[in-house]
Amino acid sequence: MVPAGEAARGFICVNLFGTGRNFPLIQDVLKYVYARGKEPGPESDVGTVYWIQGLMPGVLTAEALRTAMREFGHQPLTSAQVQWGLDHLTLTAASIKELGAEGLMRPITLSCRDHEGGGGVKFQQWDGTQWNAIADWIATDQALVRPLVEASAAKYAQEKGIRPRDCP
Repeated sequence: MVPAGEAARGFICVNLFGTGRNFPLIQDVLKYVYARGKEPGPESDVGTVYWIQGLMPGVLTAEALRTAMREFGHQPLTSAQVQWGLDHLTLTAASIKELGAEGLMRPITLSCRDHEGGGGVKFQQWDGTQWNAIADWIATDQALVRPLVEASAAKYAQEKGIRPRDCP
């Protein structure tokens, strides 16, 4: 948005996560990673849309590993155990707050059949310097979207000769 300058002011889009630095989790990354000289990139990127979209899969993976370790013990996990952790990941409002990510992400419950956690988005608007949330989390229309996703996935699997995983 920055290169577009004034022409971008007021632009509205959807995002899967919040943006900005005003989250305890982001402040911890600044304190324990960037302040110690272990940054993976420029500090000016911290809190931007792309930076957060890179951070959040790591957060979800770490929490899935914790879920699996609670089930299978604190030991090296097999791929099946990690998959189990992903299929059973639940992040409640309380656990998200404990992570320091309140407002950064919405509560989710993943399963073998739903790796989106029910879907949900937040609308944001560019003010010329940063994104500002202009709505709370909005649930997606799963009755409309899910059949489209299933049909697309089935077509892709058939074209590539992939046998879909059986869900319990």
